[in-house]
Amino acid sequence: MTGAATAGYAYWHLNHNIKGVDIDTALGDDRPAHAVTAPSPSAPTAAAAPLPAGSLNILVLGSDSRSGKADKALGGGDSSGARSDTAMVVHLDAGRTRATVVSIPRDTLVTRPSCPLPHGGSTAVAYGSMFNSAFSVGGPVCAVKTVESITGVRMDHFVEIDFSGFARLVDALGGVDVTTSQDIDDDKSHLHLAAGAHHLGGKQALALARTRHGIGDGSDLGRIGLQQLLVKALLERISGTDLLTDPARLYTVADTVTKSLTTDTGLDSLSELTELGESLKGLSADHVRTVMMPVVTAPSDPNRVIAKEPDAGNLWASLR
Repeated sequence: MTGAATAGYAYWHLNHNIKGVDIDTALGDDRPAHAVTAPSPSAPTAAAAPLPAGSLNILVLGSDSRSGKADKALGGGDSSGARSDTAMVVHLDAGRTRATVVSIPRDTLVTRPSCPLPHGGSTAVAYGSMFNSAFSVGGPVCAVKTVESITGVRMDHFVEIDFSGFARLVDALGGVDVTTSQDIDDDKSHLHLAAGAHHLGGKQALALARTRHGIGDGSDLGRIGLQQLLVKALLERISGTDLLTDPARLYTVADTVTKSLTTDTGLDSLSELTELGESLKGLSADHVRTVMMPVVTAPSDPNRVIAKEPDAGNLWASLR
């Protein structure tokens, strides 16, 4: 009984860590259509029911929160609120054995659509607005609506991982291995790395995800390359770590992840997240393609960018 009670509490605890947002109800039907994929073959019994295998598009945001003690300890500064400093559209091909991760630069100027607010009313349409302002003014619902507006691609799910949670996840996994192609010397993110191979703990990995002043021209575009490097490194670490043989470590990783997550209501339970994870068992880091939405310098501001057409449109069309 003790073992069953412990397992039951662990499930309850992990399940209640996850925060959910009902994006589908908030946005209604005025959205791009779901991708049409062939149905999975039916199973003879419920016990043998196949895992989902259709294509999926998931908006993943890294929330650069500056308000909590943990976030400030990791270099979050003194400002309040949260900003989506990292935005990636993760496209899973039908079969779930290949994926494309498209980064959207936070400094992209877009037309931000009118978004419903949690307590009634809506935001105004904003022209020439920075992409990451959508999350700041309207949270996950506005972030999803803005991405769907500029891409024409339906976001099947939404996942947000917070600033300090990413660092804790890297530590729980024992760190990640990355190879940098140039020296990084950034006092603002407190990161100093010589070019070459490195094993990074959570605090350093987060600094690498945040750095922009120590590489290239100091813009967000250079930082995106490092963030994509970290995505691959994290996938390789997860696939190379047999968590099932170490229940204590598995629980630590699961607790860290679920504490850090806000999702849409289609993924806000442990069973739904587990089903998604099980469906990705055939996906390796080698079959994950990382790209950035094609952009050019904005005519109105040399420090901002806009989507480069028709290249950006062609990229999004390939994910529908």
